[in-house]
Amino acid sequence: MSSGAADIEALLREAFSPVDPPADLMARLEHTLVNLTELAQEELEAWELSTMKDPRNWVRPAAAVMIGAGAGTALVVLRVRSRARARRQLPSNLLDLAGRTAHDVADEARRIIRN
Repeated sequence: MSSGAADIEALLREAFSPVDPPADLMARLEHTLVNLTELAQEELEAWELSTMKDPRNWVRPAAAVMIGAGAGTALVVLRVRSRARARRQLPSNLLDLAGRTAHDVADEARRIIRN
């Protein structure tokens, strides 16, 4: 029975071995988030204030706000994390790291809002 247990262990090791993500995963994710943000922005720009009298018309703008905010936030986090990975090689204290991260978040948020 010990050979059966060894086989199961080998199968489990093989099944749980680390898998590297595709090289272009970050670029594809960023592209998708940018597209979602732009689509939500276009939906809000096409929205007419006169149609808001009827509550049935509130769904599309509300969805556009939620999707745009979520995609924009995810985009900021993604870009700040990629900058933080590059910066980890530089020696810094915790306060400096927090300051740089806050600065990066503000820069990325401004960049996304401008577009």
